[in-house]
Amino acid sequence: MRVLYVSQYFPPEMGAPAARVHELSRAWVERGHEITVLTAFPHHPTGIIADGYKGRRFMRETIDGIDVVRTWVYATPNKGFAKRTLSYVSFMCSAVALGLPALRHKRFDAVIATSPQFFVAIAGWALAKAFRKPFVFEVRDLWPASIEAVGAVKNKRILRALERIEMALYRQARLIVAVADSTVAILSGRGVPPEKIAVVKNGVDLMKFLPGADSGEVRREYGLEGRFVCSYIGTIGMAHALEIILDAAELTRSDSGIAYLIVGEGARRYELESAARERSLSNVIFAGQQPRERVREFLAASDAVLVHLKKTALFEAVIPSKIFETMAAARPIIMGVGGEAGQLVRDAEAGIPIEPENAAELVAAIEKLKADPQSAEAMGLRGRAFVEKHFDRNALAEKYLNLLAALMPAGAKRNTTGAVREARSVP
Repeated sequence: MRVLYVSQYFPPEMGAPAARVHELSRAWVERGHEITVLTAFPHHPTGIIADGYKGRRFMRETIDGIDVVRTWVYATPNKGFAKRTLSYVSFMCSAVALGLPALRHKRFDAVIATSPQFFVAIAGWALAKAFRKPFVFEVRDLWPASIEAVGAVKNKRILRALERIEMALYRQARLIVAVADSTVAILSGRGVPPEKIAVVKNGVDLMKFLPGADSGEVRREYGLEGRFVCSYIGTIGMAHALEIILDAAELTRSDSGIAYLIVGEGARRYELESAARERSLSNVIFAGQQPRERVREFLAASDAVLVHLKKTALFEAVIPSKIFETMAAARPIIMGVGGEAGQLVRDAEAGIPIEPENAAELVAAIEKLKADPQSAEAMGLRGRAFVEKHFDRNALAEKYLNLLAALMPAGAKRNTTGAVREARSVP
């Protein structure tokens, strides 16, 4: 099978979109398929083009057997709606204007475009039309509902215009791939035929995130020896409401045995750092953005990992991908997300649920895990067993391939080993 995968984000960028596209594409290549990723120059979330990519408008490289085509993007930090929208639109335009002539010689069986924002999906739809191949819309976040939920856009006319574009893309897609079961109900309730929606959840590379003893390097580097470390690892954005960490740090200021480690970059990082300084919270440490290969070191150095989103009904339909990496590393989760994600952690018995934005409950969870390290270790091991059974990225890649195979014409479908079989067609 020959697949064009359109994503604004791809390694060396961090984050769930880049990881998902890379890991699925790599798994498909390992099965003998031809995968092309059309992406931007790496710049997220700092807005600075990464070393080795500066000064270019187009380039091509091979990463893990994937043909990676990069086109120009207006690089801006991950903050400020107007500039971020300009960045999204710039990639949409360059992906079509530069990507189409560069890829005309290639043949594809399907074109996938992945959100969270849907301007990339517009590019994917245009390319699918040009190549006369099925358009697959991968919906990671419901957009523009998510930007409305965090207050990034309040103008109702703008939001309604974006919603009209969103619904048009759902109509144009031959297949919609969601990452959460609850997305199916939401889209079906808005009139999207449920038979054209499938779910392929995020997962984890089980060989990359392994349980292991803490080497002590991270603790030495950040002065965390002998302390219970509650970490947050990921994007520091408007949706994450990480003031909860500062409030918890205030409540535990007198306990020198507890530290809070925030690892990552995002629109609200410097605002939170400034607030921590103003409140003299020396028990909160900001480690900044780290190379993806170091994430497992930070997980190993964590006694508990906080997964948290703003308290809003929309985010009860979200499953943060960091859940799976934390479980794979056998670390207990403090789960500040409700809905489907919270139920997943409860089903795995891999952590302690708390009410989002409730600092007192966060402190109570920390104190419980700190007082009973054997119970905390058992939670981590149950999480590892759970993702081994349900969220192996390789198994999910196989499921996704079967969905793509069902889009191929005349009932003759290539399976994941390259043979031909019969498969159900997707409307």
